[in-house]
Amino acid sequence: QVQLVESGGGSVQAGGSLRLSCVASGFGSCTYQMSWYRQAPGKEREVVSLTEGSGRTRYSDSVKGRFTASRDNAKNTLYLQMNNLKPEDTAMYTCKATTETSGPGCHYGMDYWGKGTQVTVSS
Repeated sequence: QVQLVESGGGSVQAGGSLRLSCVASGFGSCTYQMSWYRQAPGKEREVVSLTEGSGRTRYSDSVKGRFTASRDNAKNTLYLQMNNLKPEDTAMYTCKATTETSGPGCHYGMDYWGKGTQVTVSS
């Protein structure tokens, strides 16, 4: 069973940086698209970055140029380097893995979510 555990959140001042990590277990031989989402109080959850199994990454316009997602497939870990943080980046950040392959033990399109890590940016 796939499990995702995020870490690295915290409280920083505007302009600061944080690096989030999402460690996955249970991937087996399947490949996964991995994403970072965030949800601020009173707002809908939004996608921050989406990294395909190939490594290609797309970002939301609100974080483009400030955030960088990367993945270490050997460690089954997804990272999110967040620079020049702004108060509006304050949110719960959650990692999601979506199965990209089908076959024995691989359920194409299945989503798995972590529990999240809180990021708070003060002005």
